[in-house]
Amino acid sequence: MATVVKQKQLGPEDHGRAMSFDEFMSGDYQESYHYELIDGRLYVSPEAKMPENVVEMWLLFKLHYYALDNPQTINYVTNKARVFVPDRSDVTAPEPDIAAYHNYPRDLNINELDWRDFSPLLAVEVLTSENPHKDLVRNVVLYRQVPSIKEYWIIDAREDANRPTMRVYRKYRGRWQQPIELQFGDTYTTRLLPGFKLVIDPRR
Repeated sequence: MATVVKQKQLGPEDHGRAMSFDEFMSGDYQESYHYELIDGRLYVSPEAKMPENVVEMWLLFKLHYYALDNPQTINYVTNKARVFVPDRSDVTAPEPDIAAYHNYPRDLNINELDWRDFSPLLAVEVLTSENPHKDLVRNVVLYRQVPSIKEYWIIDAREDANRPTMRVYRKYRGRWQQPIELQFGDTYTTRLLPGFKLVIDPRR
């Protein structure tokens, strides 16, 4: 009788492990962690805690409702995106907390859609205390290399999720400009999303 060998479940101890994209997609992963493939290596970080998730959902719905009214600007917003970064040494696909798309193809068969075929206009990360380097350093570099991404927002809820702050990177000629720092209660507007006004307050 043949012996069935159970596949090893991947977890935080596998951070940095070299993997192909097919191996990454077929892997068996421990719960409570977030997994990405960066330069052909497994990147493991903690899942968001509930306060961070509340902040994420607040902004997700703000952008979703804007998209419903302004489909000519953005027509799809999700918190489950995978962004493929070109011109890296190996497959690199960070997964932003929120991504907004300008060219989501409403007329295609849903079964035929693939993240590799589309890139967002906007990427957003909600900063966590467990791994701030990922969003403050790593993703600043990676999202700059994605031509379609015009802005990168970082919502910092580390000290107090009730009173987050926000950092905005805007792209000009392929490079990030000096980041804009917004405090709790400030209002952010951008030419990227005409008519959109975001008061930095997750209770509003």
